[in-house]
Amino acid sequence: MKLPHHRRQFLHVAAGAAALPVLTRIALAQAYPARTVTIIVPFAAGGTIDVTARIIGQYMSRVLGQQFIVENVTGAGGTIGSTRAMRARPDGYTILMGTTATHAFSVSFYPNLAYRPDVDFEPIGAVLEIPELIVARKDLPPIDLKEFIAYAKGNAEKLNVGHAGVGSNLFTYALLLNSRLGVKPTMVPSLVLRPLGMR
Repeated sequence: MKLPHHRRQFLHVAAGAAALPVLTRIALAQAYPARTVTIIVPFAAGGTIDVTARIIGQYMSRVLGQQFIVENVTGAGGTIGSTRAMRARPDGYTILMGTTATHAFSVSFYPNLAYRPDVDFEPIGAVLEIPELIVARKDLPPIDLKEFIAYAKGNAEKLNVGHAGVGSNLFTYALLLNSRLGVKPTMVPSLVLRPLGMR
């Protein structure tokens, strides 16, 4: 059945009007970001996560044409900064550099955690894999891992292990290593990590 010309015109206009909200939402989505975006780093400035966030922020600023600034919100193994990010307006202008510490280990270490990592956050993408190393003062007697294990077992009470706070990756991996070796050296939280060594 052929529609009259004026009716076809009306239907075209009506279809266009119906599609307008969708097109408006698409246009708004394409305009993101329209202002500065804050990247919350839940650890101290100068660390690996902080440096990574600043590199990514600079790149995103160049690509997207808006400033991405880093805000360091430290404490409690990264959970204070993560909580701030969770409580921010969910408009895409506050993002978090989350880690296994803030989104996995924290659930075990903090029974009253203010956020639910699997519910309160939407992952954007993985940006970094960090190899963890055992390092010590140059004058520590062991010269390889086998000797280190024997030394740690015989001198645990004299050793300190520097870490980035309870619940952090370094803290958790140190606990795992200590458990595997059956030792209990002194755990020392520090913003400037001290190599494992004698007190």
